[in-house]
Amino acid sequence: MYKKILFITCLFTTLTFHAQLKTFSLDEAVMQQARAFKADKLSGFQWIPNTTNYVFYTDGNSKMMQATSTNANAKELVTLAEVNSALGTKLKSFASLEWIDASTFLITENGKYYTYSIATKIGKNIQETNDTFENQTFDASKNNLAFTVDNNLYFLNKNKEKIAVTSETNKDIVSGQFIARNEFGIKGGIFWSPKSTYLAFYQKDQSEVADYPLLDINETPGKLVSIKYPMIGQKSEKPRVGIYNLATGKTIFISPKSGNANDYLTNFSWSSDEKYLLIAELNKEQNNMDLNVYDANSGVFVRTILNEKNNAWVEPEHNAFFPNSKSNNFIWLSEKDGFLNLYYYSIDGKLIQQLTSNKFIVKEIIGSNPGGTEIYYKATGENPTNMLVYKVNLKGKQTLITKEEGVHSVSISTDGNYFFDEFSNHSTPSKSVLYDSKLNATTLLVSNNKYEGYKIGTSEIKTIKAGDGTTDLYTRLIKPSNFDATKKYPVLVYVYGGPHAQMITNSFLDGANLWMYWMAEQGYLVFTLDNRGSGNRGFAFESVIHRRLGVNEMEDQIKGVEYLKSLPYVDGNRLAAHGWSYGGFMTTSLMLRKPDTFKVAVAGGPVTDWKWYEVMYGERYMDTPAENKQGFEEASTLNYVNNLKGKLLLIHGTIDDTVVMQQNLALVKKFVEAGKQIDFFAYPMAKHNVLGKDRVHLMTKVLNYIIDNNK
Repeated sequence: MYKKILFITCLFTTLTFHAQLKTFSLDEAVMQQARAFKADKLSGFQWIPNTTNYVFYTDGNSKMMQATSTNANAKELVTLAEVNSALGTKLKSFASLEWIDASTFLITENGKYYTYSIATKIGKNIQETNDTFENQTFDASKNNLAFTVDNNLYFLNKNKEKIAVTSETNKDIVSGQFIARNEFGIKGGIFWSPKSTYLAFYQKDQSEVADYPLLDINETPGKLVSIKYPMIGQKSEKPRVGIYNLATGKTIFISPKSGNANDYLTNFSWSSDEKYLLIAELNKEQNNMDLNVYDANSGVFVRTILNEKNNAWVEPEHNAFFPNSKSNNFIWLSEKDGFLNLYYYSIDGKLIQQLTSNKFIVKEIIGSNPGGTEIYYKATGENPTNMLVYKVNLKGKQTLITKEEGVHSVSISTDGNYFFDEFSNHSTPSKSVLYDSKLNATTLLVSNNKYEGYKIGTSEIKTIKAGDGTTDLYTRLIKPSNFDATKKYPVLVYVYGGPHAQMITNSFLDGANLWMYWMAEQGYLVFTLDNRGSGNRGFAFESVIHRRLGVNEMEDQIKGVEYLKSLPYVDGNRLAAHGWSYGGFMTTSLMLRKPDTFKVAVAGGPVTDWKWYEVMYGERYMDTPAENKQGFEEASTLNYVNNLKGKLLLIHGTIDDTVVMQQNLALVKKFVEAGKQIDFFAYPMAKHNVLGKDRVHLMTKVLNYIIDNNK
């Protein structure tokens, strides 16, 4: 009944003879996975521009080493001490370094930017900022530095003169920052044109967005901090795109072509010749998108290149990519055929070629060769737990670059002839490989296993069938190092289950957190399943959640529970669940809507009723409460509090600005009204994720609660 696709154990080499294996603490598991246990890599790897040489750092990122694409024997290029001596700085590492050209790099310290020449060993200060300068963004030449102060946008020119691009006195008119709460792939709000003729930026009018109160307890008395939080079904921000002309000092604005001020403007990109800008315009219902072209100088609408519609949603997440600096032909990523694929268009709106027709997703474009004839991109391949790298030419011929399965990160030389590949997989902590244009490989570094000498368990990846009976779902099961198949083990089910997330990957530890292996050493099995609705599986897989969040996801998680109970070594009466954010929603939903399944659960930062979540994400998946009353009622955990049977701990950060604490407190109130005893813990002044040393406290609380209440 259950299709097994992979069963490889992470069986780590023990010390010789009878030496005692070490046990890592929960503190180490939380804090040291990316530190003491981090795999060896070529730290800070970068190609030197316009060469086939590369650099990386040694000795705590204080020494820069250089090697060539044909000779991996690295030589010292420059030390941090030499740079500090030339600049008069006290830099502690090369970590912030960015190459400008073949002999010059940019580096920053305490808001000051410096250039340093490898050839002359001379450096200079080129710009200075202070703590009020946010969203700092250099142009391509590194002459002009744009930034925001409060709600306005400025830039420093090459003479260090401060130029105001906007001067809005209304604090609700915000320029140069992200819009749409970072949805649709938006990561910032400042866009220099290729030759720095223009400075474009997002602007949002959030005057009609509701203020949401957060409490700062570090003040005496406590201080109210208001944020703008547009909830589902309520008024949202009004976006525009501004284009500032550096020569004239004037700005023009582009608003949604539809005339609907609440539509979304996203995926901004410049054409190669700076004459045009492309903007994806999405209606507020998020089911109809136009890719529009505007004249950069006048802001006048030129044409619509393409339109996409879908009854569920259209979600543009990637900017147009121009592979050749001398051509305005571009690549557009679309999942209109069910999977994210690459399409080659002219600026005139002609589809020149569909470059890929994969039945798996393209994750992102990495770059292209100088002539723009080959495009390099990440994609899952046939096994969605992988992240591989491919190239495709403009005729649609696709070639796999990475030769081993796993999760890869690739950097391409300027001439497009060499590929640096750093990857891990189930049995490989990290491996660094250099490929030439014919894809001949040279291994540069293979990491030692940092867990050697420690007690650590095994992990296995399998597939089971989803609730629809046909779709394969990937599962991960972690067992203790002293696993005994004749015993019965309690299980912790770790769940996320929401869009854009994938918990199980073919990387070292199979995508798991180290604390899960710690939990296994306490005598537990730790199980995770990527249900329908989660990421990297294509539109049909992901869109089954539309208007009914939680339904198909829970059905699949219950299939996972049925699979667990079929295993002879699982104690089906001692199942626990834990999840955060969407996983918190899933955890509370499972406890209340499938009350006989789990004995104990911990839900962190949960959405408890979708009407209190933010508009861009929420309306994509649920529409509005007025449009989908039944779906909102069905999904609200508040409606099921009387069903609670097991022990439940709810956790929330008090200044969470992603899932506001109203979500959790409303659920607590419903439990009180129903006479149901639950546990609640707040992390003062924590946002959506509890980080740093506080995270050790968090995971100690979560796992102790499960262990203590699942006996």
